Amino acid sequence: MDLAFIPSPSVGVVHLGPIPLRGYAFCIIIGVFVGVWLGNKRWVQRGGRSGTVADIAVWAVPFGLVGGRLYHVITTYEPYFGPNGHPLDAFKVWEGGLGIWGAVALGAVGAWIGCRRRGIPLPAYADALAPGLALGQAIGRWGNWFNQELYGKPTDVPWALEISSDPAIGRIGGTYHPTFLYECLWCIGVAALVIWADKRFRLGHGRAFALYVAAYCAGRAWIEYMRVDEAHHILGLRLNVWVALIVLVLAVVYFVISAKKAPGREAVVEPGAQPVAGADGEGAEDGADDGAAKDEAPAEKATADDGAAETAPDEPGERKAEVDADAEDAPDADAKPAGSGSTKKP
Repeated sequence: MDLAFIPSPSVGVVHLGPIPLRGYAFCIIIGVFVGVWLGNKRWVQRGGRSGTVADIAVWAVPFGLVGGRLYHVITTYEPYFGPNGHPLDAFKVWEGGLGIWGAVALGAVGAWIGCRRRGIPLPAYADALAPGLALGQAIGRWGNWFNQELYGKPTDVPWALEISSDPAIGRIGGTYHPTFLYECLWCIGVAALVIWADKRFRLGHGRAFALYVAAYCAGRAWIEYMRVDEAHHILGLRLNVWVALIVLVLAVVYFVISAKKAPGREAVVEPGAQPVAGADGEGAEDGADDGAAKDEAPAEKATADDGAAETAPDEPGERKAEVDADAEDAPDADAKPAGSGSTKKP
């Protein structure tokens, strides 16, 4: 008998009159808002304008939802296009089924379009958004809890997840590893790691985003390995495990190459915005040189003034002495010749 477990909700949807309110959709929406909110704060800290992140998210979020759904349908096509499949169910996003790989990939395309329209470098935008993406994923994973899906192997640990039986979809009741919770906690840790590393090492040019991708993939690989839902296998490993490992390697390679080619952080991330104080880019170095020049100029001026102060008092004194000497040597124009009287005749 299980002494403790995490219960699953009896229903994943609540009807407000004719309007269905689905827990999965709520988790996705809340995750998007949290990601945009944190991304906006980080963007402003980097010197961007408030509201820019949300403006670009208008492009990125729809592209991400489409990409996430496409990845899920392509890699798990049997329920939709296999024998006895239902193709129209591919559009029922609210029932679950969003692949993070497709969401990030196609979401990046949407973000690129939005950044291009604003004249903003995509890597800088991605760096600002990275921790928010991780937190958004952490919240979104609770949608799997509402749908009772994507759980792990059977277990009797105290934090096991209770799953109810549903013969209609072949779901067997019992207690399983709550992989949704594992991934939620892992994503929170990833967000904290990126925020810390960004402050400590001033990551720029897409490296904060690469760190997020690499850290997330490292956790997703072992979490994916625990899951028991149907999936395609390659060489004995689930497809998503392979994807996580490949993307992890690519993220690390990008991080290393970027650090060598473009060290430091962008001084200006948005046209018309003020450069960030203390940025490590070329602009910051130029600013440092200008500051040094300004510091040197007063010193030089002070030295010149000191020299002038030493010589200036002597020059008037010397000129005055010369004038006095000339005055003594020169004959007095008004003086009369010795022994002569008045020049007037009687």
